[in-house]
Amino acid sequence: MDAPISVDRFRFLLFSFKEKLWVKPLSLCVLSIAAVFASKLADGTALAEHLPKVDQSSVETLLSIMASSMLVIATFSAGTMVSAYASASRSSTPRSVSLIISDDASQNALSTFVGAFIFSVVAITASSNNFFKDTGIFLLFCLTCLVFAIVILTFIRWVDSVARLGRVGSTVQKVEAAAMRAINHRLSTPRLGGKQQPNYVKEQGGDLSKYQTLTTDSIGYVQMVDMAKVQAWAEERDTQVHIAMLPGQFCTPDKPLCYIERFKPKKSEDDISSKESEKSSDKSDESALLSAFQIGSERSFEADPRYGLVVLSEIASRALSPSVNDPGTAISILGSYARLFILWAQKEKNVASDDIKYDKVTVPDMSTADMFDDAFTGLARDGASMIEVSIRIQKTLDAIAKTSNDDICKAATKHAKEAYKRSMNALIHDGDKEMLSSAVNSLNNKKS
Repeated sequence: MDAPISVDRFRFLLFSFKEKLWVKPLSLCVLSIAAVFASKLADGTALAEHLPKVDQSSVETLLSIMASSMLVIATFSAGTMVSAYASASRSSTPRSVSLIISDDASQNALSTFVGAFIFSVVAITASSNNFFKDTGIFLLFCLTCLVFAIVILTFIRWVDSVARLGRVGSTVQKVEAAAMRAINHRLSTPRLGGKQQPNYVKEQGGDLSKYQTLTTDSIGYVQMVDMAKVQAWAEERDTQVHIAMLPGQFCTPDKPLCYIERFKPKKSEDDISSKESEKSSDKSDESALLSAFQIGSERSFEADPRYGLVVLSEIASRALSPSVNDPGTAISILGSYARLFILWAQKEKNVASDDIKYDKVTVPDMSTADMFDDAFTGLARDGASMIEVSIRIQKTLDAIAKTSNDDICKAATKHAKEAYKRSMNALIHDGDKEMLSSAVNSLNNKKS
C-alpha cells in the first residue's frame, strides 16, 4: 500500500494544482531568482575575453523600469481575474469558477508579471552591491532583454484572452472542454480499468451478508478512486473488492464505498486467538483501503463526466430565468450536449470490453439514464415555455437518438417525449403548440 504514487492519483493531484492560483507564480519566482544567480556562474570564465562590455548603469536602468511597471501590471491582472471570477459566478454558475481559475492564459500572464518583478528586484539588489563582474553583467543584460520579450508576448496574448475571461460563452466552452476530457478519459479506461460488476452486487437486493462493507465518517463527494491502490490491497489479502461509489456520487456514513468479498477459508470456532488478531487488524485494513478514496466537499471535473453536464445544465437554467431571458445560451448548450453525447456513442463502439487492468476490482458502469437526467431534465423544465428552445431540444435529442448506442437512443427518446409533454403544457399560444407538434411530426417521419 505504500507503493509509489499511482497514475490516477498523480493525474488528480496535477489537476488540483492547476486550480491553485499560487502554484505557477511561486514557480516563476523561484525560477527568476535562480536565473539571476546563474549569471554569476559566468564570471571568472574565458567568456570575458569574447563578450562585449555592457555598462552596469544601463542594465540597472532597464531593471528599474521593469520593477516599477511589472508590479502595476501584476496588480492590474490580479484585479481583472478577480472581476472575471465574480462575473462568471453571477452570469453562469459558481461551479464554473474553478475552471476559470485554472485558465492557462491568465495564470501564465500573472505568473510572468510577478516573476519579472521578482527578477528585476533581485537583479537590481545584486548588481547594486557589485555582485557581478563584466561577464555576469553582460549575461544579466541578455536575461533582462529576454524577460522583456517574454513579458511583451505574454501581455499581447493575455489581452486577447482577457476580453473573453468570465463571459458566458467562454465559460460554456471551458465546461464543455472539461466534460469532453472526462468522457475521453473514462472511455480510455472503461469502468476505471476494473472488471464488470456482477449483477448480484449491482442490484444490492440479494444477500450481501457475506460481504464486508467499507464505510467512512466523511460526508462529501467521491472525487477519485485510486484503482491501483485498491488492486494492491486486494492482491495482498486475496480478496475481491466491489466498488459501490463512483466519482461524483455523494458519500454519507450509511452508504458503503465498496464491498469486500474474501476468498480465504473461514477459521474454526476453536481458533479464538486467531479471530481476535484478525479483528484487531480489521481497522488498519479498512484505513488502508479507505485511503484509496478521495472525498471532498465539491465534485471534480476531471474524474466525473457527469459533473460537466450538470454545470452546463445550471448555466442553461440561469440563462432561461426571467431575470436573464437568454434562450440563445440554452440553445448553444444544447449544441454542446449533442457533441458530447454523440462523441460518447461513437467512441464507446471502439472501447475494448476486455481491457482490464485491475482484475481484483469490479466497478459498475456509469448510468446513461442518469447522464441524460443531469443534462436535459432542468433544461426541458425551464425552457418548456419558449418555443425556440423546445424545438431545439427535440432536434438535439433526435440527433443523439440516431447514434448506434441502444442505451443512449432509449434515453434520448424518453427525454424527447417528456420534453414534448412539458412544452405542450407550458406553451400558451396555440400557434406555438402547432409549430412544436409539426416539428416533432417531421422528425418522426424522417425516422420512419
